[in-house]
Amino acid sequence: MSEDLDLILADAEDSMRKAISHLESELVKIRAGKANPTMLDGIAVDYYGSPTPINQVANISILDARTISIQPWEKPMLSAIEKAIMAANIGITPQNDGVQLRLFLPPLTEERRKELVKKAAGEGEHSKVAIRNIRRDGIEQVKKLQKDGLSEDAAKDAEKNVQELTDKFISLVDKHLAAKEKEIMAV
Repeated sequence: MSEDLDLILADAEDSMRKAISHLESELVKIRAGKANPTMLDGIAVDYYGSPTPINQVANISILDARTISIQPWEKPMLSAIEKAIMAANIGITPQNDGVQLRLFLPPLTEERRKELVKKAAGEGEHSKVAIRNIRRDGIEQVKKLQKDGLSEDAAKDAEKNVQELTDKFISLVDKHLAAKEKEIMAV
């Protein structure tokens, strides 16, 4: 029985870690005024009929704190990349000079900063919900084991451990959100 409890805890912790890493990857996509190539992650370009990430069809580089340069490896891809960026609606219009695309990040207004903080908070809330769902599943598994003969004390301890794990990861989400908010609101 104790191996089963350890397995339940390990599964819950692993799933919660995945929720945190997903949150981290989503927070990176929220721009904080500085140019970052990861802002373009998740944008796919139509590359000869198949959707392909931009970083697999072009060289992405940072020219300065507010400018991203995208230089396609094949010249015909320039317009396809431009269309993909426009369709992704990331709030930036690409400047096409016939050789490369430049993305100029405008300085963030106070209103836009608050919108970005709300967006980050929404991502944090999604992570918290995922973590709570993992907790619920873990506790349900413990209760099933209890029906199969696990002692009540052991079940209570296991539920307490799952709850402690949940609290730890929820506070981790809060730390990530606080750091992102500080980054966004810094002028």
